[in-house]
Amino acid sequence: MENIKREEIEYLIGMDKARTFYAIADEITKLYDMEQIWNNGGKKWTYEYKFRKSGKTLCAFYFKENTLGFMIIFGKNERAKVEEIRNELSSDVLKTYDHAQIFHDGKWVMFDITNCSILQDLKKLLLIKKKPNKKQ
Repeated sequence: MENIKREEIEYLIGMDKARTFYAIADEITKLYDMEQIWNNGGKKWTYEYKFRKSGKTLCAFYFKENTLGFMIIFGKNERAKVEEIRNELSSDVLKTYDHAQIFHDGKWVMFDITNCSILQDLKKLLLIKKKPNKKQ
């Protein structure tokens, strides 16, 4: 799966969403030193692209026709921290977060990414998951 071509992603989700994916992935790469792994997307998605370190996933992108998803799974302590910063997050991000399902291993929040408008909110949420491990 490592040899997924940019053209394939751009064709699958469209250039605008592809640019958004590149921008968000670049921001994550600037903050975190992690493995970046391509997988098939299972039943609902065509591809998955996740950021992992030591067997723990920070976040994952999901791709299918005309759709770019971005998932973060929040554990119990992380959910409490999200509650502390609710007033700093956009209404779209809060709506997605509030409607996400809670499983035994955490709250699985899948954001439908259409553009970079929620990038700052996603960074705040990632900082709750893990502090950056790269020097700025």
